[in-house]
Amino acid sequence: MVLGVLGSLLLASCTTAPPRDIDDACAIFEQHEDWFADANAASQRWGVPLPILLAIIHQESSFQADARPPPRTWYLGFIPGPRPSSAHGYSQALDGSWDDYIAATGNHGAERDQFDDAVDFIGWYVSETARRNGVAKHDAYHQYLAYHEGQGGFAKRSYRSKPWLMERARQVSRQAARYRAQLGRCEPPLAARRLI
Repeated sequence: MVLGVLGSLLLASCTTAPPRDIDDACAIFEQHEDWFADANAASQRWGVPLPILLAIIHQESSFQADARPPPRTWYLGFIPGPRPSSAHGYSQALDGSWDDYIAATGNHGAERDQFDDAVDFIGWYVSETARRNGVAKHDAYHQYLAYHEGQGGFAKRSYRSKPWLMERARQVSRQAARYRAQLGRCEPPLAARRLI
């Protein structure tokens, strides 16, 4: 039992704390310097603007490595409600989507609670949405709708019956615009720091 408790404490101490200010891209990268290299690499690899990658993570997990959907609810104490989603981690990627990513990229050691893997997954998914659905990689609004609904659901316009989701996509678009403006002032110094 003591070993189990110690193991849990050790794992908890390894989890990266979320940024103190998730609304400011410059503050995020000041607190987690290695994240800039990871996000920039994903942006370059998949041709996806850095603000789009950050805005999706902001919406999906608030930059929490261990983010998970709420657990299953029980009615009257014994009737099970819907099964919880398999989504977890920074990207909130579902098991099937994560498996597709690993198969497509060969990144077999990828973990959803690792920032570098999660941001690369989002870059891949946005790139796939551009290829399959014809959505521009810089179109945060429609990219988020496809991210949430899946590329098949997006093609069927399933989001049209979900006003709350369309509002959430507008929030993602606004956050991406804020990140873009912020990165305009701090991205050059961050990139220069990597070269030193």
